[in-house]
Amino acid sequence: MEKLTQYSRAAGCGCKIAPAQLQEILSSNTEIPFFENLITGNAGNEDAAVYDLGNGESIISTTDFFMPVVDDAFDFGSIASANAISDVYAMGGIPLMAIAILGWPIEKLPATLAQQVLEGARDVCAKAGIPLAGGHSVDSAEPLFGLAVTGRIATSNIKKNNTAQAGDAIFITKPIGTGILSTAQKRGLISDEHAASMVIQMKTLNNIGSFLGSLNEVTAMTDITGFGLMGHLIEMAEGANLSATINYASIPFTEGVKDYLNQKAVPDATYRNWNAYSKKVKFEKGVNVMEAFTLLPDPQTNGGLMFTVSVQDEETLLQKIKAENPSQQTWKIGQFILQNEKIVIVEL
Repeated sequence: MEKLTQYSRAAGCGCKIAPAQLQEILSSNTEIPFFENLITGNAGNEDAAVYDLGNGESIISTTDFFMPVVDDAFDFGSIASANAISDVYAMGGIPLMAIAILGWPIEKLPATLAQQVLEGARDVCAKAGIPLAGGHSVDSAEPLFGLAVTGRIATSNIKKNNTAQAGDAIFITKPIGTGILSTAQKRGLISDEHAASMVIQMKTLNNIGSFLGSLNEVTAMTDITGFGLMGHLIEMAEGANLSATINYASIPFTEGVKDYLNQKAVPDATYRNWNAYSKKVKFEKGVNVMEAFTLLPDPQTNGGLMFTVSVQDEETLLQKIKAENPSQQTWKIGQFILQNEKIVIVEL
């Protein structure tokens, strides 16, 4: 069987361009026209663009694609699709349809494998209740796949990543560590059990986001992807002019991840992320800095949602989530505070 990860330099959301370089790319000396109905766009670090239709509803538009994070073609298509659809859920929206983006090295890999990538995409789109309605393909040097996704949302339900308030509790919905696990797989270190659980986690839709979007108790939301837990938390904090304290012991990590960390199975993107954010982080006494240095910036592929809620609404919100989806896991990892000298303070 062809191992797709051997045909790509980077994997999954670890393919993202480093934060500093991305900011340079996005900068412009050209005056950007103002569009009154564009609620979110290039001006912020939001997960998707949102356009107000003027009738109480808005359209969500996003795209995401990357190189293989797993070796199996069907799983690759499934994971890439779930990851792209997540941007709609992260805004609190409901996906409507998707368009495929495929790059394939035809002379290196058979077309039958590309067909399996699309089958994986169709499977996840069906689970999300949307059609894979078309797409575009090119002959490329490395395999890549993703989706452009359109969604809808009641304009009053839009969840941004920069609207948290001081005192709000911070929750996440999936464990951290898929970047390290996928690197362990690429190096032939991962066990079958851990590989299987990694794939399941990365294929799992973040569809609880649509429900969270309908709840007034949720004050801000994003998803955790290529910049790691640390990077996306810093985006939320800086956007709201706040700082955050996180309890390192409360953060859930995927099973086996610390074993592979000890074997140095660390994605290159982890170091790029850390170089971008390290000056904004403070570690309190007792925290294993070297371990946290590697796990907190670990790039996640279709990582969980990160959302905030006022402390007085915590129990009400958790009860509503349990009633909507009894199997949905959530972990409270910290709290936003008034702006500090450092953006994130990591406590034990």
